[in-house]
This record gives sequence, structure tokens and C-alpha cells, in this order.
Amino acid sequence: MPKRRQLRSFDLKKIEGFESLIGMDEVGRGALAGPVVAGAVLVTREFLEGRWATVKGGRVNDSKLLSAAEREALWSEFEALMAQGQIHAHYGSASVEEIEQHNILGATKLAMRRAMEGIYPVAAFRRSEEPDLFSSVEERESFVPVVSCRVLVDGLPLRGFPYPHTAVVNGDARSLSIAMGSIIAKVARDRMMAELDTAYPGYGFAKHKGYGTEEHREAVVRLGRSPIHREMFLRKLLAQRPDPNQMDFLPGR
Repeated sequence: MPKRRQLRSFDLKKIEGFESLIGMDEVGRGALAGPVVAGAVLVTREFLEGRWATVKGGRVNDSKLLSAAEREALWSEFEALMAQGQIHAHYGSASVEEIEQHNILGATKLAMRRAMEGIYPVAAFRRSEEPDLFSSVEERESFVPVVSCRVLVDGLPLRGFPYPHTAVVNGDARSLSIAMGSIIAKVARDRMMAELDTAYPGYGFAKHKGYGTEEHREAVVRLGRSPIHREMFLRKLLAQRPDPNQMDFLPGR
């Protein structure tokens, strides 16, 4: 895994020939419950060469490798950088219903699109018409940057994604802007799951954030499925319940 100080160097190479860079990542794709959330961060060469990135940028890393306190502290600093106009950031989410409708990959692309739409006017993307989530090649090509902007997405290329992008495998451990996007997404989703823990107690959402820990799986077998559980992810687990007719969450259990 690259050292943290190399994240900024990676982006400085990727921004060559462009006026700005957008890094994007998602969290929650493998969870059993809750939304999938994507974060997008726009940076410029001026930012990458500036004081914050050179002095404090070394604290940024893949959100999974940071503590909750470290992520929250960086979130606060990102807010300050946004207020100063040094970066632009946004997050988007796709609900459990949208995950069931589009499958997890389609919902992930939907969340990423919403994150991009929150900052694309800043990046000055122009579109001739509104494409569908699963738009044709011709429609996708109608999204063109008015200014020179490069989009970096963590992972493999996103087929049918309406924004031209460069896929970076393990990007959250290689790119500063992608890692910043992963932190935005992680903090936003963790806060959502804490709120959902209050609405649906007993599952421990505030602790495990909807991922398939042993504690979470035992709670699902014991209590059944809540409205924020992804049914397609739970079929084998719910088969362990003694009474299949009692799968749904009952308030007050």
C-alpha cells in the first residue's frame, strides 16, 4: 500500500493537463442494511500545491484505515476548506428500496451520480439533455467538461455511468482526492446509520453500521428483517429463522 505522502503526488500526476480533479468513492456496498453512499471531492492544482495539502494532507487515508475520531476531525477540516473555496465536496446516497430495484451496482452508480451532480456545476460539466441512469453511449458523451476536469473513481470502470471518468483500482489508498471522497462518504453514512439505530433499535446499527458482523447476524435471526435491511442480502440468513412468517420488524420488540 502506498505511503500517505504519495497520495498527493498521485493526484499531481493525474491533474496534469487538467484544471481540476474530482475524486469519488463509495461506502456501504457490502453492508446488509442501510443505504449506499458516495462522496465526491473537487480539488485544483493550487490546492494540491498549497499549504493544507502539503502540510496536513498526510493525515488523509482510505477511510477504512482511519478511526472514527480521525474521520470526524478531517470532515470538520474539509468543511473549513469548502467555506474558504479551496475544495468542493458533496455526497449522494441510494436507499434500500433503490438497491432492491436497481441491484447494488446500479444503486452505487446512482449514489455516485448524485454526489457528482452536487458539484458538477462547479466543475462546469455541460449536458445537452438529461440521460437515464443506464444511458446510451451517445447520451453519456453529451456530458462534456466546459473546463478541463478529470474524474477519478475508485475501483473498476463504471459501465453506463453518465460522466467520463478514469477508474483507479484501490484508489482510496492511492489518490488524495479519492481518499477525501471516501471520508466524506463514510462519515455521512455513519451518521445516517446512527439515526437509523434510534428508529430500529436492537440491531446495533450505530455500532456495526449495517455490516455483517456476528452480532448483527444474530440480531437478524432473533428479530427478523427491519425495513432498512436489504432483503436480497439476507435470504440465507433469514432461512435460519424458526418461523419464516415473522421476518419483518415489529416496533417495540
